[in-house]
Amino acid sequence: MAVTKAKKTEQVEQLGNELQKVSSMIVATYSKLTVAQDYELRKTLRGSGAKYRVVKNTLIERAAKGTKVEEVLKNLSGVTSIAYTSGDPVALAKALSKYAKDNPEFTFKAGVVEGRVISINEIKALATMPSKEEIYSKLLFLISAPAQRLVTVMNAVGRDLAVVVGQGVEKKKFKEAQ
Repeated sequence: MAVTKAKKTEQVEQLGNELQKVSSMIVATYSKLTVAQDYELRKTLRGSGAKYRVVKNTLIERAAKGTKVEEVLKNLSGVTSIAYTSGDPVALAKALSKYAKDNPEFTFKAGVVEGRVISINEIKALATMPSKEEIYSKLLFLISAPAQRLVTVMNAVGRDLAVVVGQGVEKKKFKEAQ
């Protein structure tokens, strides 16, 4: 069933509005994906806070005009799908890389991170990086570690003194006061 011109215009406007807010995107292609595999991919990406669409090349090129991702969406050919997020680009790259590893018919074309076009190899490298949450937790650990050590050392003096006094009492090293 053919899509009317008005419907296409509406789709382009809606996609254009979504692409205005996008900070990271991965453009991919696929062949012979089943409905179940497509559903699995969409479910995985939803879990990482991303959206996934299969779009006609001409429509996506029109929708991307004036956005951060315009450069990567020019002159596309073949079957094209896009996964995009305004959140963590590492989570998006990890989810898609894992899916591409499990389904060889799904391959990357290009990507955009914070408005910068990245290659297929950079997408794979991005997927191996720790997520923002992991980096934040490591940073907080590094910040709090010296304070923890200082408290441990300060408590050790009192604890060691209590142990020495306790051992002295047990061995009756102290004289009773008269």
